[in-house]
Amino acid sequence: MITRRQLLIGALGLGAGALTACAPRPAEELSTTVFCFDTVCQLRGAMGQEVLDGAVTLCERFEQLFSRTIATSDIARINDAGGEPVVVEPETSDLISKALGYCEESGGLFDITIGAVSSLWDFRNGIVPSEEDVAAALPHVGWRTVHVDGATVRLDDPAAALDLGGIAKGWIADALISYLVGEGVESACVNLGGNVAVLGSKPDGTPWRVGVQDPFAERGASIIARTDIADGSLVTSGLYERAFEQGGRRYWHILDPRTGYPVETDIVSASVLSERSIDGDGFTKQLFFNDPESGLADLAARGLHGLIVRADGTMLSTPGAPFTLL
Repeated sequence: MITRRQLLIGALGLGAGALTACAPRPAEELSTTVFCFDTVCQLRGAMGQEVLDGAVTLCERFEQLFSRTIATSDIARINDAGGEPVVVEPETSDLISKALGYCEESGGLFDITIGAVSSLWDFRNGIVPSEEDVAAALPHVGWRTVHVDGATVRLDDPAAALDLGGIAKGWIADALISYLVGEGVESACVNLGGNVAVLGSKPDGTPWRVGVQDPFAERGASIIARTDIADGSLVTSGLYERAFEQGGRRYWHILDPRTGYPVETDIVSASVLSERSIDGDGFTKQLFFNDPESGLADLAARGLHGLIVRADGTMLSTPGAPFTLL
């Protein structure tokens, strides 16, 4: 069975959290690379050009719907509505509904209304918000203020803001696989940076090989573990994905909804092996908020496998996890 991110296309395809090794392509295997969701994405598999083009069109559509920084997106319209109901596309309501389930399961440690705080941080330019601004925004973080009723989404708190960056790629990867299945494709690999989802085996019949980025090496330089997948997903989240140093302190992109600041943890990388990519997104972030043993035990109880890398280089996994450590 079976997060910034680069790809090496050819014998190896690398996302900052995942690396995919593929056999030489048969003539019918096609591949394309696009920039969406603030990362480099690779789509490949045994399919016709029209089907591949359709997958790219879907990626572009999803970005236009889910990005909070595109003024016309469904998410931006919800955030700008001042608490009024907003009619959205079916994909948006489905993603938000599913995301709320992970918010509830995590006890709010994963919270899609973190946008009120995340919009204050600028990890690209290394900007830390003032303590006053964080304190003012924090009361507006609370996933229970989000309500989905069919195609209508409403925020109880007019100052709340959605940020689906922590889960959208998992949903999108699953949606792309579903589209390919509907088009009769039997072998494909969708690599959205740290989210890798595969359909079937490689065209030559062997499993897809997916690797975990070494969090201590230069991005894209090496992997620390790998696993073989046929029909499934590997999602990796790492503190190295978006981070900067200022005043002798290192800041990373996974924010604690209880404090508004980067989560305090000695976990530097977390991976989840699952059938659905959205489960990987929904549960990897939670691992950074728990002690490793408890987090992995929770994964195992859900029938999922996980791999954690700690700051001292220690690697821990769920019992029987099919990872090869390198």
